[in-house]
Amino acid sequence: MPAIRVYQPGIPEVMLIEDTSIPQIKDSEVLVANRVAGVNGKDLLIRDGTYSTPLPYTPGIEGAGVVVEKGKLVTNFQIGERVAYCHAGSGSYAEYTAVEAEKVISIPETIDDETAGACLVQGLAAHYLTHSTFPLEAGHTALIHAAAGGVGLLTVQMAKLRGAKVIGTVSSPEKARIAQEAGADEIVMYSQDDFETETMRLTQGIGVDVVYDSVGAATFDKSLNVLKNRGVLVLLGQASGSVPPFDLTKLSNQSGDRGSFYLSRPTTRHYIQGDAFQKRVACIFDYIKRGQLKVFVGQRYQLSEAIKAHQDLSSRRTVGKSLLIL
Repeated sequence: MPAIRVYQPGIPEVMLIEDTSIPQIKDSEVLVANRVAGVNGKDLLIRDGTYSTPLPYTPGIEGAGVVVEKGKLVTNFQIGERVAYCHAGSGSYAEYTAVEAEKVISIPETIDDETAGACLVQGLAAHYLTHSTFPLEAGHTALIHAAAGGVGLLTVQMAKLRGAKVIGTVSSPEKARIAQEAGADEIVMYSQDDFETETMRLTQGIGVDVVYDSVGAATFDKSLNVLKNRGVLVLLGQASGSVPPFDLTKLSNQSGDRGSFYLSRPTTRHYIQGDAFQKRVACIFDYIKRGQLKVFVGQRYQLSEAIKAHQDLSSRRTVGKSLLIL
């Protein structure tokens, strides 16, 4: 089968397309014939060595397709059933992936393969960010960085579903339009305006209840500066690089009127343990079926274009979700 293989960490060009053997499944796994594979920021961090993984490996932590084989302990899926999966398996940048059945979910008839394959990793993040890490509710104001990105667009929509006011940061007029269409109340183009100054102006000097920051090093300090009294900074990514070592006493901001801040660095695996994975995905699918959540696929690539997919994502040229079509 065709698959992307990585033999050493490094730049996107370390990804090679090869003809490899179809994975052998374990008793608790299913074999999925992939139709789409999601391209996620974590894929880049594993590929460049920021996150370690045994070598060689096939990238990809998310996909959707059809069950073509199942282990003898698997009773909840049938051959030919459309399914999606994430954060498990032998790598989704391949024609076939072996996946633990507990991290697989059936795709409802009303949801297409692309939507299902695009909404899990980023949808789960948006769900726990807005429902658990900082449970938004009416009266809250949230600042969402990279509001036109894959996680950003879904977080904007879920924040609005929770009743919050949303300020989104973007880099271009086109991304501003897309974030507004997703429901953002206010947009700051950080390429033109200082988001700290604009956020404080938009909140009449009060600040925001929470900042969802997927950018990292470039935005961290100013994200702290726009928090209201006892506000929360949720650091969920590092698109611009890792945040340097941080003195926690700065959270007190003892010389200012706003302070006693909270800092959180959530990780998906701690929010999808046990039956939480199935429950959260079921909620995401329900939002989609009701028309309350729209998944925007901005880029589609062939498997042979995986290098370009990574280059585009790392350079922030993408909008919404990127998919490999298999």
